Amino acid sequence: MKLQTETKLPTNAKAVVAPRYVQKSNPWQLRIGERRVVLLAGDFLVACIALLLALYFWGSADRFPTWGLEFIRTRPPQWFFFLPLFWMVLLIELYDVRRAGDWKKTVQGVAAAVGVGIILYLLVYFYSASSDLPRNQWPPRRGVAAFVAAAAGLTLGWRYLYIRIFAAAQFMRRALLVGGGRSGESLLQVTSEIWPPPFFVVGVIDDDPQKQGTEVHGVPVIGTSDDLMDIVKESSVTDIIVAISGPMAPQMFKALLDAQQYGVEISRMPTVYEEVLGRVPIRLLESDWILRSFVDENRRSTFYDLVKRLMDLAGGFVGLLAFLLVYPFVALAIILDDGRPVIYGQTRLGRGGQPYTILKFRTMCNNAEPDGKPQWAKEHDNRATRVGRFLRKTHLDELPQFINVIRGEMSLVGPRAERPELVDYFQKHVPFYRARLLVKPGLTGWAQVNFSYASTIEETIIKLEYDLYYIKHRSLITDLIIMLRTPPTMLGFRGR
Repeated sequence: MKLQTETKLPTNAKAVVAPRYVQKSNPWQLRIGERRVVLLAGDFLVACIALLLALYFWGSADRFPTWGLEFIRTRPPQWFFFLPLFWMVLLIELYDVRRAGDWKKTVQGVAAAVGVGIILYLLVYFYSASSDLPRNQWPPRRGVAAFVAAAAGLTLGWRYLYIRIFAAAQFMRRALLVGGGRSGESLLQVTSEIWPPPFFVVGVIDDDPQKQGTEVHGVPVIGTSDDLMDIVKESSVTDIIVAISGPMAPQMFKALLDAQQYGVEISRMPTVYEEVLGRVPIRLLESDWILRSFVDENRRSTFYDLVKRLMDLAGGFVGLLAFLLVYPFVALAIILDDGRPVIYGQTRLGRGGQPYTILKFRTMCNNAEPDGKPQWAKEHDNRATRVGRFLRKTHLDELPQFINVIRGEMSLVGPRAERPELVDYFQKHVPFYRARLLVKPGLTGWAQVNFSYASTIEETIIKLEYDLYYIKHRSLITDLIIMLRTPPTMLGFRGR
C-alpha cells in the first residue's frame, strides 16, 4: 500500500497529535451514495446514446435528404428529446444500490421498464390526436421503438459492467467493526443477508478480554484498541464502524482519532444501518432518540408542509377522477361476487392519534371479523373474496382513500394507517411504535414500496424501521421518489 508522508513541522512550531502518514484513498472504492451517482450518470449517458441511435434509424427510415442537424432540428417533436429522462424514471427501482448489484433483479427491472414504457406509449398513441404522433406514418413509431430497444440493450450492458466492477472484492470498501456486542452483531447479521455486501468486514475490535479469539456472527474478533492502527494499516481499512453503545474507554477514543487522522472514515453503527438498509435500528435506540431525531434535529419548515399539502390536493383530485372512472366496473364486480356494500369504512388513527374513517373498496366477505377483534392480513387470506384478492393485489381497493386525502385526513405519502386496537397492541410489543403517528398516514410510503404487509411482530418491527426512517428523512424529493416507485409496486402485484 502506497503511503504519503506528511510535511514536517518547523522545530519551533507547537506540537500536534497526528500520525506520521496519511493513507492514500482508492477512488474506485465508492460509498453507497457515490455508487448511486455513478448509476445515474451511466444510465443517462447510455440513454443519450440510445437517443442518437434512434434518431439515426428514424432519419434513415424517413429517407430525409440530409440526415443530421437539419433532421434533428425540424423532424422529431420536442417530447422525443426527453426520452432519456423518461427512461431513467422507469428505472427508478434500480437506483437502490442493493438491487443494482443483483444481475437477476437488474434484468427484471429493465424488462419492466420496457414493458411499462411500451404500454404508456401505446396509450398515448391511440388516445392522442396530436400531430406529433401521426398514425399513418411509420418512422415516428420506429424512432420510439429504436430508442426503447437501444436503451434496454445499452443499459443492460452498462449495468453488467457496473456489477462486474463494483461488486468485485477488490473494489469494495474494507470496514473494521469496533464493538462486538449486541449493536455490532445486529449490523453484521443484516449486512450478511445482502448480496453483494455493502462492504467487506475485515474483523471486529473489542476491548473485552473474553471476546478475544471468538467470532461475532461469523466475523473474527482480531484485536483490541491497542491493535487498531496496526490492523488498519495491514488490512488497508477504509472505514471504521463504531458499534459501542455504552461509555467509550479513553484508549479506544484515542485510537479512533488516530485512525481518522490517518485517512480512515469513521461512522456510527446507526448511521451505517440507515444508509445500507434505508431504515432505523429501533431495537438499539436510546429512549430519548425520538426527541433528538424528530424535535432537535428534524424540524420541518412551513414551506415543506405547504407544498406537501398542495401536492396532496393535486394528486387527490387526479386520484378522485381515476376512482370515479373505475367505480362502475369495480362496483359491479363486487356486487356480482359477494353483494353489497361496495365501499367499506373503518376507523383508523391519523396524525397525533386522531381517529378518522378510512374508505376502501370492500375486499373481504361480510362479517370477516365475527368476534369484532382485528386480525392481521395474511398472504392467502381466506376472508378475501375473489374480486377482493385481485383488488388487494393491485392496490385498486385503496382508490377511495383519495377522498381521505382531499379531506386532509391522509397524505399521498406517509406511514400506513392502522386501527386503534392494533396501535394499542403494537405499543406494548414494538418500541417507538407510536412515533409513526407524528405525521399523517399515507396512501403510499417508504415502508410500502420497500416491504410488504406485516403479519407478525418481527415484520411489524421491520416495517416500523422503514416508517421511522421516512419520518426522520422526509422531504419533497423523498416524497417524489416514493410516488414514482409506487406504480412498479402496484404492477408487481405485491399487495395482500
